[in-house]
Amino acid sequence: MSLPPPAPETGPTASRRRMALVAGVTALLALHWWLAVTSQIGKGVAYDETAHLTAGYTYWKFDDYRFHTENGNLPQRWGGLALLATFPAPRLEPADNTLLWQNSHVWGVSQNFFFRSGNNTDYLLFTARATMAFWSVATGLLVFLWSRRLWGPAAGWFSLGLFAISPTILAHGPMVTSDMCAAFWLLAATGALWRMTERITAGRVLLAAGAVGLAAVAKFSAVLLPPIFVVLIVWRCVTRKPIVLTLRPSSPERNLVSAKAKLVALVGAGGLVAIGTWAIIWTSFGWRFSGFADGVPEGWKYYIPWPELLSMAGVWRSPLVTMLQWHVLPEAFIEGFAHLNYQGMGRSAFLLGNYSNTGWWWFFPYAFLAKSTLAELLAVVGAGALGVRYLVGAARQRGLADIAPVFPLLALFAVYGAFAVLSPLNIGHRHILPLYPPLFILSGGLLAVPALRWLRRVVVPLVLVIGVAESVAARPHYLAFFHRAVGGSENGWRQLVDSSLDWGQDLPALSTWLKVNRQPKETVYLSYFGNGDPAYEGIQARELAGVYAYDKSLRWYELEPGLYAISATMLQTVYNPWRGPWTVEREGLYRRLRGDLAEAVPPGASGAERTKRNDQLKILDELRFARLAFYLRVRHPEANIGNSIFVYRLNREEIAAVTAGSLTELVDAMDRAAAVQR
Repeated sequence: MSLPPPAPETGPTASRRRMALVAGVTALLALHWWLAVTSQIGKGVAYDETAHLTAGYTYWKFDDYRFHTENGNLPQRWGGLALLATFPAPRLEPADNTLLWQNSHVWGVSQNFFFRSGNNTDYLLFTARATMAFWSVATGLLVFLWSRRLWGPAAGWFSLGLFAISPTILAHGPMVTSDMCAAFWLLAATGALWRMTERITAGRVLLAAGAVGLAAVAKFSAVLLPPIFVVLIVWRCVTRKPIVLTLRPSSPERNLVSAKAKLVALVGAGGLVAIGTWAIIWTSFGWRFSGFADGVPEGWKYYIPWPELLSMAGVWRSPLVTMLQWHVLPEAFIEGFAHLNYQGMGRSAFLLGNYSNTGWWWFFPYAFLAKSTLAELLAVVGAGALGVRYLVGAARQRGLADIAPVFPLLALFAVYGAFAVLSPLNIGHRHILPLYPPLFILSGGLLAVPALRWLRRVVVPLVLVIGVAESVAARPHYLAFFHRAVGGSENGWRQLVDSSLDWGQDLPALSTWLKVNRQPKETVYLSYFGNGDPAYEGIQARELAGVYAYDKSLRWYELEPGLYAISATMLQTVYNPWRGPWTVEREGLYRRLRGDLAEAVPPGASGAERTKRNDQLKILDELRFARLAFYLRVRHPEANIGNSIFVYRLNREEIAAVTAGSLTELVDAMDRAAAVQR
């Protein structure tokens, strides 16, 4: 299944080849870093970046861990490193937002930190992204080395080439999130565990403990490493190949042959890895149980309070309570896991016109098929076909022992892939990012079949040419990439939204478009999905279907002709209570509320009456937006901003039909819009 390791070369020629290899790999990885980082110039903050970067900065500056516990201490610290090195130091004063700190409200604190504290947001975000891209470069290097070891130098280059030009990797590599960091450490930890199951030495145990421990503080997807390790143990125990055991460098080697001896040794080594992981987790949180530090506002609670988390913890309730009582791990780490478990119970999701709170088993398979490049799909299918052919022949002749070199990659892919398919949290293609590196490595097998040399001469170059063409066409909108066979990036919003396409990144581009194309005194309406600040970007717009403060009275206003800028996620009404198609029942409720709430609030109305009216106005506003979006989904926009924000210039007749007209008038308007689009 893999090529034998090449014999070591010596002499000046070998030295020059090694230097050329190092220079070539460095150049390709540098190009990858440049493509990833520069693609973010002009892009606004992605939804989670404000919280990640603010939390990471507070970890360093205040030794406080109350913020964003569910998304990995390590990558947030890594992003925060860039801010520590900037001059002047970014301004973040807890005393300015005492109540937000006391309630661990990272979203409120981060909005103030990014947009209201006088900081140079664009500069801070760029330096943090440039720093985060290190994990993408490190993963690319690991892909090259692993593929080269399995299949030879040409395969290493091929795997690295696929990695370096992948829109998925280029999109998420520089983002200040935990996804790329987690992908690196899951791959590295799987490789380290596999090497430890082959030869148990002090060095390999320490390496595995370090990789697993860093994976644990990178993202809670590291919870899948124990099942992966179990799969690796089972493989080692059922195969005939012995495990080499060396307790100390000076002690003689022992060859463990029986399944029982292998199992005992591997379980013992796994225990040492667990202890090392435990120590790394505590070190990441400053060896302090409480997530709240002294010298900053006292923490009243985490963002989601413990009673709520524990009430929804299910089978995890007892283990969580036990860990809290016995201080097994830092409180912030435990809270982060509980928070993620709480979120993972379900969330509104969209797929090809369908809506669900618990997802679909085929969400991630479809996301992979639609958002991978055609080149990547060709490489994976080709490598898979060759692998099946090889396995059938190996099973007939020698058994399956020869697949051992690729077994850890298959184990990682199978365990993580099964978890993704079963997960009810279907909000983003990025959640299967860890599947791409092992697939790129396995794709190197296309160059490892001597009998099929034509693959090297025709298919492999063709795959790379197609991949480069797709990547160049997608730049700089890598996040919104969909290949042409499913309609292309401009039609991605019809298939997937949220972080698969629209993560709030194109607000600055919308601002630029409005400055050029907005007519004098033209009203702008904005329904934006993201954590950017429209006012900071110079956008003066009325908010549509926004989040309202319930302590303020709302005033109903009719929509007017003007520009309507709608994020793709909002257009699909994913998080609107009235998501999906407009119905007769919704029409009746909308009509009734319009009639009831158009009148002004009586001057003597009580607080309870005003609160009730606010709640009803919010429902009415959401219904009106759902009706508007139902119409806009068939209307061609005046502008497509990065494939994630659409701008419509609506006239008075359209507005009247869509927001106040009868159901018949709405349908007629939709028919006219659809006819124009055809």
